[in-house]
Amino acid sequence: MAATRAYGKMKLFSLFRKFCYSGYACRHFTVSSIMMERTHVNCEITGDVAVVRFNTPDSKVNTLSKKLQSEFTEVMNEVWANDGVRSAVLISSKPGCFIAGADINMIEECKSVEEVTRLSQEGQKMFQKIEESNKPVVAAINGSCLGGGLEVAIACHYRIATKDSKTVFGTPEVMLGLLPGAGGTQRLPKMVGLPNAFDMMLTGKNIRADKAKKMGLVDQLVSPLGPGLKNPEERTMEYLEEVAIACARGLVNKQISVQKKKTLVDTVQSWAFKFPVIREQVYKMVRKKVMVQTKGLYPAPLKIIEVVKTGLEQGSDAGYLVESQKFGELAMTNESKALTGLYHGQVACKKNKFGKPQKETETVAVLGAGLMGAGIAQVTIDKGILTVLKDTTMEGLDRGQQQIYKGLNDKVKRKNLTSFQRDRLLSHLIGQLDYKGFEKTDIVIEAVFEDMKIKHNVLKEVEAVVPPHCIFASNTSALPISEIAAVSKRPEKDGPGFYTTRCLAPTLAEALRVLQEHADPKKLDAVTTGYGFPVGTATLIDEVGIDVAAHVAEDLGKAFGSRMAGGSAELLKEMVAKGFLGRKTGKGCYLYQAGVKGKTLNPGTKEILERFKLPANVEVSSDEDIQLRLVSRFVNEAVLCLQDGILSDPIEGDVGAVFGLGFPPCLGGPFKFLDAYGANKLVDKMKKYESVYGNEFSPCQMLLDYAKDTSKKFRH
Repeated sequence: MAATRAYGKMKLFSLFRKFCYSGYACRHFTVSSIMMERTHVNCEITGDVAVVRFNTPDSKVNTLSKKLQSEFTEVMNEVWANDGVRSAVLISSKPGCFIAGADINMIEECKSVEEVTRLSQEGQKMFQKIEESNKPVVAAINGSCLGGGLEVAIACHYRIATKDSKTVFGTPEVMLGLLPGAGGTQRLPKMVGLPNAFDMMLTGKNIRADKAKKMGLVDQLVSPLGPGLKNPEERTMEYLEEVAIACARGLVNKQISVQKKKTLVDTVQSWAFKFPVIREQVYKMVRKKVMVQTKGLYPAPLKIIEVVKTGLEQGSDAGYLVESQKFGELAMTNESKALTGLYHGQVACKKNKFGKPQKETETVAVLGAGLMGAGIAQVTIDKGILTVLKDTTMEGLDRGQQQIYKGLNDKVKRKNLTSFQRDRLLSHLIGQLDYKGFEKTDIVIEAVFEDMKIKHNVLKEVEAVVPPHCIFASNTSALPISEIAAVSKRPEKDGPGFYTTRCLAPTLAEALRVLQEHADPKKLDAVTTGYGFPVGTATLIDEVGIDVAAHVAEDLGKAFGSRMAGGSAELLKEMVAKGFLGRKTGKGCYLYQAGVKGKTLNPGTKEILERFKLPANVEVSSDEDIQLRLVSRFVNEAVLCLQDGILSDPIEGDVGAVFGLGFPPCLGGPFKFLDAYGANKLVDKMKKYESVYGNEFSPCQMLLDYAKDTSKKFRH
C-alpha cells in the first residue's frame, strides 16, 4: 500500500508539473518539421529538462543504427541550442532495453577499413560532445545497456539504473571480434579502473546493476516498483524518469556532485598505476592470460590491450585515434566476420519456424540421470519447467542431482544467480526411480545407455503410462530413430545418424589414427586447441566416454562404411575392456582425481597406444596437416549432411557445429570456414590425404561443385 500511495503522489505531481510547464516549454523549444518526422528518437521538455527517448520502431530493442544516431545528433544539437533547457535525461521507451549496442548490419555494410574507422570516429565525436556538454546529461537505464549503449551512458555526467534483473551492463564487442569503438576503451578504464575495465572488455560478460554501482559504473540505483502494482514495468520507467529529472536539476544546482568517492582500493590502484613499471607489468600479465586462453587466434583481445595502453600512456587524443583505426581493422578480419556470422546464425535459429505449438509444455520427464540426462534436466528447469528426472538406481539419481546442483551453484559462486534463485529453480526438479506422475507429462526425453534393447524397453514402459499427446524424444548419439521406434505405437522413419554425430564420428576416427601415429594424447590436444577447438580432442574423447565413442564408431561404420574409417576401433574396445571409460571412471586417455584440477597421462592407455602404433607419413603429419585432416573430415561430412537434406541450410550447420560440437568459433562453423578458406583449396588438401589414406578423404559432390565454381558461397 505504501508503494502504491507513493506512486500515486508521484503521478499526480508529474501531471501537475507537465501542465504547469507546458507553456514554458513551447516558448523555448522550436518543433521543426524534421523533428516531427523522427521515428527513432523523440524529445519532450519538462520544465528546464529535456527528456530524450530512444525507441527503435518495430523492434524489441534499441540499436545504434545510422538512423538513430542521426536523429540523436539532431535532437541533442537542438537541446544545446535551446536557452530554456539547462540539462537533459537520456532514457528508453522500451522497458527491457536502454540500448543493446550498435547495429551490426551498419558495420557489415562497410566495404573497407576506412569506412568502419569513420563510423567509429563519428560516434566518438558525438559522445565527446555529450561528455564536454555544459548542460549536464543524465542516463536513466532500465534493461540492457551494452556495447554502444554503454558507451552512450559512460559519456554522460551521471548514470541512474534500476535494480532489475534485466538491467545489465557490458562490452560484448570482443565476442564479435571487435573492440568498443566509440570511446569505450578510453573512458571505461578511467571510470572503473584498469583491472575492471580489462575484465569487462576482454570477456564481454554482463555486469548487474548492484555490481555496476560498486564499480563506479553507475552513480545511483532505483528499486523497481512492487509487482503488486498494475503495469509495474511501465510505472517503474515513469518513476525512473522522475528520479533522473530530479538528478539532472540537482547537477545544475550543484546539489549533486559528479565527483566519485574513492575507496581505499581505488586510491591504492591510482597511486600504483602512476608508475610505468607497474603499468607495464599489468599489461604483460593480461597479455599472457589472453594468449593462454585464446592461443593468439583471436586478434581483438590483444588490440584492446594495445588501444587501452595507448590512451593511458600517450593521452586521450592518441587513444581515440588508435581505437577508431583498430576498430576498422578488426571489422575486416576473418575472425570478426566468422563471429558475426555466428551471431546472425543464433538469432535466426532462435526464431520458431514451426509456428505456435498446439499445447504448451508444462511437464518434461528425462530418463537417465547420467551426464547428458542431468544436463538436459538442468537446462529444462532453467526455463522454469517442471522436470522429472528418472533413473534405475538411487546412486545414479543422486549423482545426476548433484551434477545439477553443482551446475547451478557454480552460477551462484559467479554471482550470476542468487542462492534463492538457485533453490527456486531446483524446486522444479523431481528425482524418482519409478514412473509416478508420467500420466501428466508432455515430453519424455530418453538419455539412457546406447543399447537398442535398453531403449526398446524404456520406450515400451513409457508408452504404457504417458498421455496420447506426449512426445517421446531420444538423445541417442548414433542409433537410427526408425529402429528405436520399431516397438512404438507411433513409429516414424528417418536416416541413420544425425548432423552432430555424423560430423563428430569421422573426426574422432581421424583423431584415433593420429593417436596411433604419435601415441601422445597431449600432442593431439595441443594441435586441436591450437587450431581453435575449445577442448582438445583426446580430452573430448574422455568427456564423451570411450565406450560411447566405440559404440558410435561401430554403429556409423555399419551405416556408412569406409567413410567413417580411421584409427582402429579395436584400440577403443581394449580401453573399454580395461575399464578406461574416460572421466566418468577416472581413467581414459588421462587420469582424473576428485578435487585435482590437472590431469596426467594414463600409463595404461599409453601401453595400449604403443601396441597399436602406426607409422606416421612425414608428408601429411605436420601440425598443420593434422589440423586439416581433422577439420576436412568434419567439414566434408557437414556438407554431405546439407547435400542429403539432414540440414535445411548452412546457418543451422554452423550454429550446431560451434555450439553443439565445439567447432572453432574463430572459424565461424564449417560452412563459414569453407567460404573463407576456399572450397577449392580444401579439396586440393583432401586429395593429397586421399592419396595416402584412402576414400575416407574423398570430397563429396557438393564440395566438388563449390570447388569448381569459386564464386559460390554457402553463407551470404
